[in-house]
Amino acid sequence: MAWDIERTKNLLLAAATREFSDKGFSGARVDRIAAAAGVNKERIYQYFGKKDGLFDAVLAVELRRVIVDVPIEGEGPVAMGDYAGRLFDHHRKDPVLARLLFWEGLERGDQMVDREARSRHCAVKVEQVMEVLPGIDRTDAADLLLTAVTLCDGWTVLAQLDALLAGASPDRAGRRRAFIVRTVTMLAEDLQAQA
Repeated sequence: MAWDIERTKNLLLAAATREFSDKGFSGARVDRIAAAAGVNKERIYQYFGKKDGLFDAVLAVELRRVIVDVPIEGEGPVAMGDYAGRLFDHHRKDPVLARLLFWEGLERGDQMVDREARSRHCAVKVEQVMEVLPGIDRTDAADLLLTAVTLCDGWTVLAQLDALLAGASPDRAGRRRAFIVRTVTMLAEDLQAQA
């Protein structure tokens, strides 16, 4: 029977996504990833080079997914608030990318996954913000985008702090989302008024 390389890679990526999201880069173990995937750990080295390469591949897959699932659409400050709300919804439903980005920042510093491709993607996203909010400059667009992403990622990753500060309530997620949407919309209105 022929070996299905793509299936094996996908099994490894799925297992690695769970492991890296839960344990971070330093805490993740290739033995656990291979066992969870039901694959010999030598396949990790064969297909991804080493643990770094596997982490990079996992993060690249998750970044591509959020780009497709959560585009910036519409015009004006309300469109930016809507984007932030949909990004919050995405991360609340699936916190993997937020967790991976935090782990990357904490543990890998400047060892960024595919810096050139990510820089190009970020430039495109900033340009999209500039199209949604005509007249604002690149720096303000970048700051607004980073603020929206940080708010969405932060509340996903810092759930324990949210519970300590705001307490647990059945409507907390809805209130969080509304606050993010309102904050990003107000910032966008302010930036557009200054443009």
